[in-house]
Amino acid sequence: MGKQLFDRQQKAQVVPFFQNGSYYYRRAMKAYRMERNLERASKLLKRAAALEPDNPIFLSQLAMIYTEMGNYQESNEILSVILERVDPDMTDCHYFMANNYAHLGLFHQAHKCAAAYSEKAPDGDFIEDNEELLELLMIEGEDEDPSFGDSDELIIKQETARSLLENGKLDEAIALLHEIIEEFPEFWSAYNNLSLAYFYSGDVEKAKHYLELVLELNEGNLHALCNLLVFYYYERRDAQVKKLTDQLSSVHPIMIEHRYKLGATFALTGKYDLAFKWLRSLQRQGFEGDDTFYYWLAYSAWNLGHEDLARTAWNRVVQENPSKAGSEPWLQTKPLKAMTLKERMTLIYLASQSNQLEEIRHHHALRPQSELEKEFLKQSLLPGAKPDGAGACLFTAAAALGENLDCADEGVFLSFFEVMLKAHSAKHDLRNTSAWAASVFYMINEKNGTRVTKAETARAFGISAATLTKYEKLIKSL
Repeated sequence: MGKQLFDRQQKAQVVPFFQNGSYYYRRAMKAYRMERNLERASKLLKRAAALEPDNPIFLSQLAMIYTEMGNYQESNEILSVILERVDPDMTDCHYFMANNYAHLGLFHQAHKCAAAYSEKAPDGDFIEDNEELLELLMIEGEDEDPSFGDSDELIIKQETARSLLENGKLDEAIALLHEIIEEFPEFWSAYNNLSLAYFYSGDVEKAKHYLELVLELNEGNLHALCNLLVFYYYERRDAQVKKLTDQLSSVHPIMIEHRYKLGATFALTGKYDLAFKWLRSLQRQGFEGDDTFYYWLAYSAWNLGHEDLARTAWNRVVQENPSKAGSEPWLQTKPLKAMTLKERMTLIYLASQSNQLEEIRHHHALRPQSELEKEFLKQSLLPGAKPDGAGACLFTAAAALGENLDCADEGVFLSFFEVMLKAHSAKHDLRNTSAWAASVFYMINEKNGTRVTKAETARAFGISAATLTKYEKLIKSL
């Protein structure tokens, strides 16, 4: 985002796309087969599935792409939906789930799914591959130690909770994590994730309660201490930040997971020298991290003057997650505090649409400069929640606009937030988010010379043409 967010001329063409699921499916298949762009293909398929949620072809193709991306748990969640709700006769889903579980190391569950495929589709297209998988697993389900199954169940629940957390489904994540800690009262990872879930939902007191519970029952738990440092940083409790940073800087963990956690925590709180120490040492040891690991390594290296290393690390970020192109550390020439409110809102909204939620949650955007921005940030972490307050309405309106654009363009959203902030200053009611979004959409298209009628715009946004005209006049009055 960075420099290009502020230097680029606002000359994007907004093209209306009021299409059905098949349209997005065809575009997804082009991105998948011809461009090999899995990230774009998955986003287009999600849009197709949202329009036609009971179409098993759209869902199964999305599950296959998630598997190729290494998102095995997300793939299995979709395959389960197909079998349980959409089409129980799609028996191939059992085989695909078995493969996903095998990749996750959940061999007991993999065996159960492979056995189900053998039973339900003895002449299926994948029966030979399935038999090879069963031999590879070398598990006889009936004779397996029951404790192994319990372990699988715990890992599945934890992975599901992690997926819910990453996708902003905080209420569901909280409910599942409570279930996990009730069944496994000494599984500290679930407590830490529950604390984060409450933190992201804005309930800082409950978040601290579960961190304190972990530290009381499992003194010195590194993940809990790192999360506590993030909380202090968010609350601007500088004395506690310094004290805990000094304490953690003297810790020398052996486990790779703990070194990674320390490095990422120091990076997101701006302690780049300490972050670089751990992240660089992991890289030198041959650690193959994910895009988030290389993201923080690149930022730490850049802020310490290691330009070549930062660029090399960033190449890995974009390779792993192409949607992060444009947020390179050397493009972040304007500190967040120096940005205008419309620039910060644009940055946060676009990050929320490109799977960069960790950066929103943990970076300087966690320190909003007004109640309006605080509400906006909270809604970006809970996009499905009913908007409550002007800031939340601004985000929901932006999302309504984004759903009807072919691509999320920075110039368009800078213009959108400029208009909406003027409306807020003029004390207009922002709760009719669809009407505001439709009006901006229509006016930008009109300005760019793109042919779109009021009737089709109103229909796409679920409002009447009269309402569209009313809000168009409001915007022109600003």
